[in-house]
Amino acid sequence: MHSQRQHQRSDLVRIATHVMAERGLEPEFSRRVEQQLAAITGPGRDDGPDVHDLTHLLWCSIDNDDSLDLDQLTVCEPLPSGAIRLWVAIADVDALVKKDTPIDAHALLNTTSVYTSARIFPMLPDRLCTDLTSLNPAQDRLALVTEMVFNADASLAGSTVYRARVHNRAKLAYDAVSAWIDGEADLPDAAAAVPGMEAQLRAQDALAQQLRARRHALGSLDLETFQPRALFKGEQVVDIRQQVQNRARQLIEEVMIATNGCTARYLASQGGASLRRVVRSPERWLRIVGVAKDYGEVLPDEPDSKALEAFLAKQHRIDPLRFPDLSLVIVKLMGRGEYVVEVPGGAPIGHFGLAVRDYTHSTAPNRRFPDLITLRLLKAALADEPQPYSNAELGELAQHCTRQEDAAQKVERQLRKSEAALLLESRVGERFDALVTGAGPEGTWVRILTPPAEGKLVGGHSGLRVGDALRVKLVSTHVEHGFIDFVRLD
Repeated sequence: MHSQRQHQRSDLVRIATHVMAERGLEPEFSRRVEQQLAAITGPGRDDGPDVHDLTHLLWCSIDNDDSLDLDQLTVCEPLPSGAIRLWVAIADVDALVKKDTPIDAHALLNTTSVYTSARIFPMLPDRLCTDLTSLNPAQDRLALVTEMVFNADASLAGSTVYRARVHNRAKLAYDAVSAWIDGEADLPDAAAAVPGMEAQLRAQDALAQQLRARRHALGSLDLETFQPRALFKGEQVVDIRQQVQNRARQLIEEVMIATNGCTARYLASQGGASLRRVVRSPERWLRIVGVAKDYGEVLPDEPDSKALEAFLAKQHRIDPLRFPDLSLVIVKLMGRGEYVVEVPGGAPIGHFGLAVRDYTHSTAPNRRFPDLITLRLLKAALADEPQPYSNAELGELAQHCTRQEDAAQKVERQLRKSEAALLLESRVGERFDALVTGAGPEGTWVRILTPPAEGKLVGGHSGLRVGDALRVKLVSTHVEHGFIDFVRLD
């Protein structure tokens, strides 16, 4: 059905709040959290001898345009023979958010920040995650630093982890940095104002591209899932745009993957358990083989990430328009990521999609609770103190974080559907170019190209296959449930 009332941003906030609670997530902070927050007077401080002073380095952050919860900074320097030293600083959230406090309990309940275009539901109160525990520009902050040295071929020569004070010299955004790297725009003003920052960014980008090439040679999968983002003008949704991968996003992705590997190996070297992020070798591999066969490609009978990556890369070159839909099929067949506990001497599971064996989430403690857990494990190991969590606790936390992260993703997906329905509710009767994205007993689904939105085909779906191009007419929307219905025209 098509509602006569024009929905607004406030409706999306209401829907998001309801879906949060429905999925077992807490959208609001309790009075006890507010009381603890009021007692915090400033950012974390520690002048102990184990805290290195790295405030002189040319640190920068690169994140989304509207990101205020800055978790990581990066800086590098060239070394002889083409080697490079890279430092990655991660916000020391534990300096202000201690285990078993009310703020920690809220973070533990949700386990992640939930991002919708209408409202962000932060894991930590705004005053912390966007200010006192955020690595904001022109501020000294406590951080956990992973220092890595890479050889000229981008192989890892060694790494170490320690506590430090850092100072963000430039707050940068993905799209602006990427446009500059690609020669399509000038160096962003925040970077241009810092002598030496241009060379910094060039060096970090070059290293990231080397790291990316090494991972792909090992079979890391390059997937491109459908993640549209609503744009608002006041209370109205005025557009939806697909988030595109670019060089700046790749830069941060690669150095964070490298950091996560180093922190996982450091914890293992200290003889303690760690919380790992894994994607298991696909149990439904033969289904993936069948998908490739439909495209005229042959994959081996046993899981092989290199062969799968070669197939995906070829399809991306041949048909970039339909690649997000193929990516989604592969993601579903591979199975979701999950958190597990690994102990020294245990059989590693690894991350099939990233083609890495040692991987933990450690780089976003303002936004993800597993990263805060890892931060505490690292700090305890550095101080030669007992682990703050028993192995049994870690096992329970792994299962809980997996469940809650899955719930948060469902909230975000539901709101993307409602955002699209809101944008399209005034366009019922219009015609669009579309692609078939799903066809089965439960129905046929299509994705229109402009604006990028998905919906159900409620008429004229016989004989269609995934990937078919067609013209459709929008016949109804339902913002509350995120329903968008089309009929086929030809």
